[in-house]
Amino acid sequence: MTNNSKVAEQVLTPETGNKVAEQILTFESGNEMAAMAAAQINYHIMGYFPISPSTEVAQYLDMMKARGEHDIKLIAADGEHGSSGICYGAAVTGARVINATSANGFLYMLEQMPVQSGTRFPMVLNLVTRSVSGPLDIRGDHSDLYYALNTGWVILTARTPQEVYDKNIMALRIAEDSEVRLPVIVAYDGYFTSHQKRKVNYFKDRKVVQDFVGEAPTNFPQIRDLSKPISIGAHMDGNDFFNNKFQQSEAMYAADAVYKKVAAEYAEISGRHYDALELYHMDDAEVAFFALNSAAETAKIAVDELRAKGVKAGIISPNYIRPFPRAEVLEALKGVKVLIVGERADSYGSHGAPLGNEIKALLQDARNTETIVVNRVFGFGGKDFFPDDAHAFFELALETMEKGFAEKPFDYYGVNPGLATENLINTPVIEAQHGDVYKSGLIHVTQNEETGLLNVKVPPIRQLMNKPKRIASGHGACPGCGIFPALELFFKGIEGDIVVLFHTGCGYVVSSAYPYSSHKQNFIHNLFQNGPATLSGTLEAFMELKRRGEVNVSDDATFIMVTGDGGMDIGMGSAIGTALRGHKLIMLEYDNEGYMNTGSQMSYSTPLGHLTSTTSIGKTQQGKTFHHKDTAQIMAACNIPYVFTASEAFPQDVLKKAAKAQWYAQNVGTVYGKMLITCPLNWKSEEKYGQTLLEAAVNCNFFPLYEIEQGITTITYDPEAKNKKVDAAEWLRFMGKSKHLLKPENENMLNEFEREIERRWIKLKEKHSNKLL
Repeated sequence: MTNNSKVAEQVLTPETGNKVAEQILTFESGNEMAAMAAAQINYHIMGYFPISPSTEVAQYLDMMKARGEHDIKLIAADGEHGSSGICYGAAVTGARVINATSANGFLYMLEQMPVQSGTRFPMVLNLVTRSVSGPLDIRGDHSDLYYALNTGWVILTARTPQEVYDKNIMALRIAEDSEVRLPVIVAYDGYFTSHQKRKVNYFKDRKVVQDFVGEAPTNFPQIRDLSKPISIGAHMDGNDFFNNKFQQSEAMYAADAVYKKVAAEYAEISGRHYDALELYHMDDAEVAFFALNSAAETAKIAVDELRAKGVKAGIISPNYIRPFPRAEVLEALKGVKVLIVGERADSYGSHGAPLGNEIKALLQDARNTETIVVNRVFGFGGKDFFPDDAHAFFELALETMEKGFAEKPFDYYGVNPGLATENLINTPVIEAQHGDVYKSGLIHVTQNEETGLLNVKVPPIRQLMNKPKRIASGHGACPGCGIFPALELFFKGIEGDIVVLFHTGCGYVVSSAYPYSSHKQNFIHNLFQNGPATLSGTLEAFMELKRRGEVNVSDDATFIMVTGDGGMDIGMGSAIGTALRGHKLIMLEYDNEGYMNTGSQMSYSTPLGHLTSTTSIGKTQQGKTFHHKDTAQIMAACNIPYVFTASEAFPQDVLKKAAKAQWYAQNVGTVYGKMLITCPLNWKSEEKYGQTLLEAAVNCNFFPLYEIEQGITTITYDPEAKNKKVDAAEWLRFMGKSKHLLKPENENMLNEFEREIERRWIKLKEKHSNKLL
């Protein structure tokens, strides 16, 4: 468990003769218990990518690994699609595999999900449920879970952290059962269950867990014996594919009986039994509430209060929804006059949410005409569900029972429909500006007729201070955040209007919280992995509309895609595709060396040895284990006309490169730029050292300033020539995330880091000296 929880732990010793194993009582969250179960099982592989609110599962496992508490190989992927590929690739060897994700991350891996189930390879996925964009909302509902219903995965649900722990252990047994052999999802509510701490019992000895799950089965096809080669994933014709789906369907239905067998065996060692349904006061209930996960817990308060008044109210909450516990639901509904099915997501256009429609179909098949089903969607976007809301549902049930029919069988509960004049367009907090106000007339770019390269004249930065900011004050960035100072400095070098796209990240989240916007010019948001492609579509549509005379777009409009917070990991494919197509836009990366918007997880741009929430420091590891990605060189390999690096600590250099970037984006094709920025919160540095940190990063050659113009590399600032060269330690010592590298025991890692800096610097100088490189 996490260190701060130790004080709450209490050992529970079973009575003599009782099969229940010794357990420890503590207070933990759902994410902590998912990690604890995984560590005790000691999976072989976890491929993961951070997304709130599931990110903590990998973080806790990383901290536990640093303390030597498990041997799971944790693989940080380039995105959820990649993480699901890692998991599938590991599963085909018969390795035990776990993952955790949420929301759009789950949808990004959705393509892989039916492959895993259709080829029948077990694994466990913790789906920490969250709203699916758009618009973006990172709080908990079941939008993502409902996409899982048709993936062919068994789906267990967990109302509490205790159930998260227990069902993670049960899930592996179910997945690996020879009658099932399907991957299993354990779904629990984001933030409600994932982050809230509650009383939990967990097994003191991990051997109890490992004995329960047993050895991983090897009696079905796996890629693990090179002397006995097999083929996995061969394509099929319609007949074989049809038969495959039938077998998969039968396995899913078999999971019903297997769940009950596993639950009974787990009850013997834990003392906790999970029937197909958790029923609360259902013996004589006339009105009932059917709900998944945490809402069912909240509704118990309302039921207790109604029972005290003589109202026969009850709750039905399933412990699994795939396969759907059909027989148990029918049995539970005997005598129920009205059932309110509350759901935290919708199935748009179907006149009912998924489980409401399934229950109606179930009752139709059973010729049950006594139970009236009323379906209500509630709690979208993490909207709180209180006991008073449960009371409102039961009041609706009682009214329906009195009428004898459902006046409105399906509806949304607790919604404000708004006015017809309202829309989803954010309102600027101050008057928007455009056109000549952003033209200083002081920046001049000309092309050398002989070399084809650009000559740029920019004034001192103080002469551009009259040019208005593109982003209004009042945004929610952390103190000392380098994003907006860096962007505004770059924008000073851009003349005229811009259309800017921010993909998901800190820069987006803190500047555009509905219904307001800090952006004073046209602004778009799209997903992490799709920013460059999205803006290329916007740009080409603008140009086509202009060509047809349908819009009047100024000739000097510049399209800029702002990426950061690891966006050039998950978005690298989109960026390369956009670059290779040559769209006339700028991709500008603010590099804060991590996924800061989700809690400082490791990015591929994180330097060697640096501490993040998924590269912990402990007795078995000392931060990130591999070197940072050289994104500028990767983008240069796409043969785009202009690539540059820049730092706010060198403002005139930034202005010149911004002016060049605009010229190339307007006249030739794609531009990529990378600006190092500070993140005091997650770098664990003092805000006052922002300028010092940026200068030191450049002067130690970790972040060299250069440009690649039409394939020719030019170092634009040489600390050696300026007698400004410093050791890497001069940069590292200011940051809590890297100070440990200066300890004697980490000398080898520091030396390796410095050697890599020097190796890249020497290569860069060679390219600077030789135009053909």
